[in-house]
Amino acid sequence: MTQESTTVNTGNSTEMLEELRKIRSLLEPKPSLPPPKGFVNEFKQFIEQYKVMGFAVAFILGIYLGVLVQALVNDLVMPIVDLVTPGVKWQSINLGPFQVGAFLGALVTFLIIALVIFLLVKLTSKFGIK
Repeated sequence: MTQESTTVNTGNSTEMLEELRKIRSLLEPKPSLPPPKGFVNEFKQFIEQYKVMGFAVAFILGIYLGVLVQALVNDLVMPIVDLVTPGVKWQSINLGPFQVGAFLGALVTFLIIALVIFLLVKLTSKFGIK
């Protein structure tokens, strides 16, 4: 009887070892694909890997966002500043050779652009867009 139980255990052990070997072979990492050959394939991989199209779209949109905010500052915000400070044109404020008014306009533009970008990032992250 001892010999029969040993035979049964050995049979089960062999099956278990075989199953474990199959599982191990499935879990082993597969070799990575070789890099594509040829200029066109390498160029496609470059475009995909570095997300060049997304970067280009973001860059173009950023330029026009800057133009839009510049118009907002020059055409809406600074006329309000002119109304609050009658008789003083913000663009013509100078301290010697320094054009302080132009700097103030650029500073306000920068602050508004930073605020708009902050709000866009916050809004897009709320929707799960990265």
